[in-house]
Amino acid sequence: MSLSLKEKWDIVVKKLSEDFGDGETLNLDAIIYLIGVQELGQGQRRFKKDEKINLMHIAICKVLEPFGYYEFDFIDDDGWPHYKEKEALPFLKPGEQSVLMKEAVVMYFEAQEYI
Repeated sequence: MSLSLKEKWDIVVKKLSEDFGDGETLNLDAIIYLIGVQELGQGQRRFKKDEKINLMHIAICKVLEPFGYYEFDFIDDDGWPHYKEKEALPFLKPGEQSVLMKEAVVMYFEAQEYI
């Protein structure tokens, strides 16, 4: 019997919150940020505001890559990965965006064998 998306999402949130949340429950944005840090691969350090935005962009591209929206392109001289858009994201209502991102995040952590 397979778990529903909600059940899998709850597992991801619980595990990440325990590992990285310092007692706080992480939200979707915090989880996307963590994925960006992981994908950058430069370890934990202080990031400037624009770098934080770029980290979230990296994460979004990475988790949506299996859906065919983005494709890895190259790593720049500073070690930052870059993606190119393969297909424009469809217009989605906020609730639909959230479901898509949660599904993509769950798939990412399943592929990483984190859950």
